[in-house]
Amino acid sequence: MALTDVAVLLVEDDSVFRQLLADFLVQQGAVVFEAADGNEGVSEFQAHTVDIVIADLSMPKLDGLGMLKQIIKINPAVPSIVISGNNVMADVVEALRYGASDYLVKPLADFSIIEQAILQAISPQNTQLEHLDFNDSDAVINSAANMSQDLSYQELTDNFSLLEHNSEAAKSVQQQLFPASNVCYPSAKIHYSLCKNSDVSAYFIDSTMVGDNHLMMYMAHFHPEDNRAAFGCVLLRSFVNQKLKLFRNGLSTTLIEPFNMLSYLNDRMVNSGINLFVDIVYVCIDLSNFRVAIGQAGSGLRCYLRNNNGLAPLAMSESLQLGTVEWNKPSMQFRTLMPEEKICIASNISQHRNKLLNNEFDGLYYDETVPAGGFIELAVN
Repeated sequence: MALTDVAVLLVEDDSVFRQLLADFLVQQGAVVFEAADGNEGVSEFQAHTVDIVIADLSMPKLDGLGMLKQIIKINPAVPSIVISGNNVMADVVEALRYGASDYLVKPLADFSIIEQAILQAISPQNTQLEHLDFNDSDAVINSAANMSQDLSYQELTDNFSLLEHNSEAAKSVQQQLFPASNVCYPSAKIHYSLCKNSDVSAYFIDSTMVGDNHLMMYMAHFHPEDNRAAFGCVLLRSFVNQKLKLFRNGLSTTLIEPFNMLSYLNDRMVNSGINLFVDIVYVCIDLSNFRVAIGQAGSGLRCYLRNNNGLAPLAMSESLQLGTVEWNKPSMQFRTLMPEEKICIASNISQHRNKLLNNEFDGLYYDETVPAGGFIELAVN
C-alpha cells in the first residue's frame, strides 16, 4: 500500500469527514492520529512522531493557520497539507508561507487526491519546478512556496516559455498570487490598488509578517510588460518564501534587511537567465519602534510618507533594475514613522497618486482608461 506506516496527524472539526478520511488513510496503510481542533492538534503533535499533518483551515478554538504557527516552532521539518472549505486564497497563501506543502479545497471528489498530495509532500524530489503544469494555477501556487533554490537554466526557460505563450495560464497564475485589497496584520494594515490594461499585470505587490515584530512589503514592476510578468511574480514570491522559511528556522535575517534582500533577489534574477528586469521598492518596518528600512532598485517606482498634509516623496538615488549583471547596490533610506504617518509605494504617475490620496483601494482591477500601475500603503495601528 502506498502509505504503509506513514504517520498522519489529521486535524478536522467535521467528525463525519474526519472519520471518512481517517478510514481511507488507514486502508492505504497509514497510521492516523486524530484531533478535532487546533488545540488538540498541537497536543497530538507533541505526543506523537508524525510524518505529515493534514489540517482544516477553518476550525473552532484554534484554526488551522494558528495551529501551523505553533507546530512549526516545535518541529518545522514536518510537512503539512491544509484543507480549505471557503477557497479564500489569502488564507491559503499565508498557510503556505507558514510551511504548508500543499492545499486542497472541499468538497473533495476523490480521497485519492489526498493520497497523492501526501506522497508528494513527503517526497522532496517531487516538488521541483520541472513537474509544474503551468495550465494548472493551483499547482503553481502550491509549488511557489517550495521552489528549489537550485533551479536549472533549462527548467526555468522551459516553464518560462509556457507562460510567455499562454495568456490564460499566465492570467490565472497571477490572479491567484494577488491578495485581497485590504490585508490586516496584528499591528498594521496594508491596502493597495493596481490597474492592469491587459490579461497580465506588469506590477506586483506582496507583504508578510516576519516573526512577531517585523513586517515587510514590496511593489515590483516587471520589464518587458507581457505574460512573462506572471512568471516573475512566481519567482519573486518563491525567493521571498525561501528567506522567510530560513528566518523562521533561525538561519537568516536577510528578509528584514532590504539592502541584503535586494542583493539576493538580483543575484537570483541574474542567475535565472530569463532576462526579466524589475523596478522594486522593498520596505521592512520594525513594529516595536516604527523604524523603517527602505531599499530601491530601478527608477520606475517611488516611496512616499503620507500624513494629513498629503504625500512627501523620499529622496532616493537611482539604482539599476534587478536582473542586471552590472547591478551594484540598491538605494537605501531609513526613517522612523511619526504618529499618523503611513509609508506608501506608487508608480510614478499622477493619476495613481491622486487615487491614493482619495483612498481608492481596489486591489487588482482591469481598466483600459487608466494607466497601468498603482500603489500600496502601510499604516500601523
